[in-house]
Amino acid sequence: MSVAAPNRVDGDGRACVSLAELIAQGTRVGRAKLAPTESRAARSGQHPSRLYGRGMDYAESRVYQAGDDVRRMDWRLTARSGRLHTKLFQEEREGRLLILLDTHVSLRFGTRVRFKSVQAARAAAIAAWLAVRAGERVGMMAFGVHDRLLRPQGAARGALAVCGALAEWDALPPTDRAEPLSATLLRARRLQHGASRVLLLSDGFSADAEARRHLLELKVRAEVGVLVVADALERELPPPGRYPLEHAGERRDVVLLGERQRREFQQALGSGPARLEALARGTGLRCRVIDTRDDPLAAVGELLGAAGMRR
Repeated sequence: MSVAAPNRVDGDGRACVSLAELIAQGTRVGRAKLAPTESRAARSGQHPSRLYGRGMDYAESRVYQAGDDVRRMDWRLTARSGRLHTKLFQEEREGRLLILLDTHVSLRFGTRVRFKSVQAARAAAIAAWLAVRAGERVGMMAFGVHDRLLRPQGAARGALAVCGALAEWDALPPTDRAEPLSATLLRARRLQHGASRVLLLSDGFSADAEARRHLLELKVRAEVGVLVVADALERELPPPGRYPLEHAGERRDVVLLGERQRREFQQALGSGPARLEALARGTGLRCRVIDTRDDPLAAVGELLGAAGMRR
C-alpha cells in the first residue's frame, strides 16, 4: 500500500504531477467534438435562453412580428404558408471552459497508484485538451491551499498553459489555507469570463451547505460538470488489516479488524466525496466519481459531452 508521504519526487506521476504525462494526454483525445452549448445570458425571470442576432448560424423561422428586420424574411416559408415569416439566427459565441481545481491538502493522499491531487491534474489536462481540440478556449482557477488563476487561452497554447500551470501549482509548498466550496463558486462567478462550461474537480471535503445555492446560480450561467476524485479507501470497505498512515511527518498504524470498525472508518474517510456527489446530483448537475486507479478520459469526456474520442 502506498500512503501519503512527505518526500515528493517531482514528475513521478504518483505523488506529484508529471508534466510530460499531462502533455501526452493531448494525443488521446483525438478529434473530439463537444456538444454545443446554449447561451445562458440572463433574461427576464433569470431563465436561460438562446440569443438571436446577426450571427452566421441559422436557428429557426417564426411568424413575422412588428419590428423584425425585413432583410431576414423567410420568403420560401412565407410563400408556402401564406403568412409572413422571418429567419432567426443564433448568435455566434466562442466556447470557453473554466476548470475549477481543488488544491486542498486532503488531495495529497493516495493508497492506490497515485495521489488524488495527481489524478485531478490528469483529469484537468484531459479537459483542457478536449476543449481546445473542439475550438474552445480554456482557463483554470485553483482554490484551497493555493489561489491561482489562469486566463482563458485557445488552441494548443491554451492546453499547454494549463499543463504547465498544473505542474507549477503542484510543486508549490503546501500551506494551511482552506477555502469552502461556496466561496470558490462565488469567486468563479465573478471571474467566469463568459465561460459556457465549468468543470469542478474536487474530493469534496471543502463542500459546505452554502455551496448548493452557488452551484444553482452558476448553473444558470453555464453548463456545470462535477468530477469527484476519491481514493479507493474512501469508496470501498477496507479489508481487515493494519494500515500505516502518515500525516504532517507523523506516522501511525490504524488497525481495522471488525466489519463495523472498518465500515465506520470508510464512511469517515469517504465523507467528502459522498457529500460532493450528493450535492451535485441534488442540484441536477452532471456528476462522475472516479478513484486514483481509474483512467479519467471517459468520465471527463462524458461530463463535457464529448464525442469521437479515442479509447
